[in-house]
Amino acid sequence: MKFSPSLRLPWRPPSLPFPRHRPPRPSRTYARRTAYVFLGFGLAYTLDRQYNASAIARNVHTLSTCLAIALDYKLNFKPENAHRIPALQERVAQRVYDLLTSNGGLYIKIGQAIGNNAALLPKPLQEKFSKLFDDAPQVPYAVVESVFRKEFGRPPAGPDGVFEIFEEQAAASASIAQVHRAKLKTNDGTDQWVAVKVQKPDVSKQVEWDLAAFRAVMWVYENYLFDLPVYFAVDFITDHLRRELDFELEAKNAQRTAEFIASEPRLADRVYIPKVFPDLSTKKVMVAEWIDGVRLSDKRGIARLMSDDTLDPTPHLPHPSADRFPRLKGGAEWVMRTMIELFSAQIFDWGWVHCDPHPGNIIVRPHPDPRRQRQGQAQFVLLDHGLYVRLPETFQMQYARLWQGLLTLDFDVVKGVAEEWGIGMPDLFASATLMRPVRFKEQEGGLPDFENMNDYERGVVMKEKLKGFLTDTDRMPKELIFIGRNMRIVQGNNQAFGSPVNRIRITGYWASRSLATAHTHTLTPTARVRSLAQHAVFRAVMLSLDFLFWATKVRQWASRTFGWLWGAAAARRDGFEDEIERSMRSFAKSNFGVDIPENVFEG
Repeated sequence: MKFSPSLRLPWRPPSLPFPRHRPPRPSRTYARRTAYVFLGFGLAYTLDRQYNASAIARNVHTLSTCLAIALDYKLNFKPENAHRIPALQERVAQRVYDLLTSNGGLYIKIGQAIGNNAALLPKPLQEKFSKLFDDAPQVPYAVVESVFRKEFGRPPAGPDGVFEIFEEQAAASASIAQVHRAKLKTNDGTDQWVAVKVQKPDVSKQVEWDLAAFRAVMWVYENYLFDLPVYFAVDFITDHLRRELDFELEAKNAQRTAEFIASEPRLADRVYIPKVFPDLSTKKVMVAEWIDGVRLSDKRGIARLMSDDTLDPTPHLPHPSADRFPRLKGGAEWVMRTMIELFSAQIFDWGWVHCDPHPGNIIVRPHPDPRRQRQGQAQFVLLDHGLYVRLPETFQMQYARLWQGLLTLDFDVVKGVAEEWGIGMPDLFASATLMRPVRFKEQEGGLPDFENMNDYERGVVMKEKLKGFLTDTDRMPKELIFIGRNMRIVQGNNQAFGSPVNRIRITGYWASRSLATAHTHTLTPTARVRSLAQHAVFRAVMLSLDFLFWATKVRQWASRTFGWLWGAAAARRDGFEDEIERSMRSFAKSNFGVDIPENVFEG
């Protein structure tokens, strides 16, 4: 057998082994592995963004930010670094704000919930939370159309569409939904315009991931990092945020609120809830009556509509919204009185509380009855019924007793309710409830000398005070979280319009009246007579609060009338709520060493 010369191996000495293949260089191996890792992350990121609305990436961002904040505090919140703590607080505030605004969606809702309870947080955090607005760019019309085809099996408009006309440009866009104007298809050809609220598709994919991240962060912060009771309300908050994403439930909430209002003669003609269309509503789409009017957020427009010249700095200039309607009577006082009475009825009589009464969710319009409109009567319209909290009757009675005790300076009543709810420091609890400083003689004693403390020492004292305030979180009613939010926004609304009404007196009256009338079926005859007597005493005590309120009104009038004699500073027109806010800032400074910015309670 012969071999081809081309296949013959070169001759080698027997002592030399055949050469082996050279192993790859380590640098090439590492480069290849790194490329695979980056490719895997890139693929995961793309799939997460395409099919999961970036929910995993948002969680990674959340956890990494919260870890950075925790490490920053652990490393730098020390006695020897006291002079660096303001810079630490600035860094933390910026990280939190960037996280909430970049993630958007439900993070804005969570941030607003924290922001409405942020008065005792460091000043940089307060300022950042005050800048959180629930607005966002609208999603393209193609996305809206895909939601309609999924929910109804047809497009928003067109020959086979849900509506005769559907405006592609959204009238408003927020973090979880946007609103479009549409015209219903009617048999008689009448023009019936509606507001169509469409949930943004990404929200439903992100919600459980977002709430899980919120839960995990709160648990770690309480148990391992800061030793503060922050986890106790997580279940309650997450449950209610989930409900806000169910538009069928929102439609039912609106209908229930309308029934409550119709049953209350003092409100039935003044307050209106837009009619909803259940047949055209799903969990992702809600259709309600379109309302034309002026939003409470438009202060100048409300002043023009309600003929309140004291609040309109430019009466000679036209106003595009208000000038479309006839001038109405009552001024800002009518609007604020109606608002406070409505939410007082919800808390003390109905046990059914709207938890998001910010100015954008309130519209004032001429009364739809032509006769009443000619008389200059207005109507208060409440929107956005996604977030409500139900109050047990026992809690309603306790909360009403608390208000009655606070305003009659009955320390035993306040202390008793606080103990029932597992809350220490009754004076601090009273101040948070009334949104005005309260200090009982029984609680008087030496206050911490915050002026001579550094930032580290103030932080330690504040932490201990907060732990002393929440002595038993299992007994604390979680409803207080959302009621407190409601109360603070209502105060801010009243303050923004110059405090035209005595908010504390009106709320206190509804609280005392509910004890005397609404909940008497649970009382014995003797207790019923005692409750009526206490209500009579309460009415008498309120005269002193009225005196303080009207003294402030006189000062406002004098500032407007004679302020030019002393300059602009004398003509500030500060109202009753401004006086209260200044007192609250002083109270927080002396009791907690916290600087609260001006207008922190504005709605």
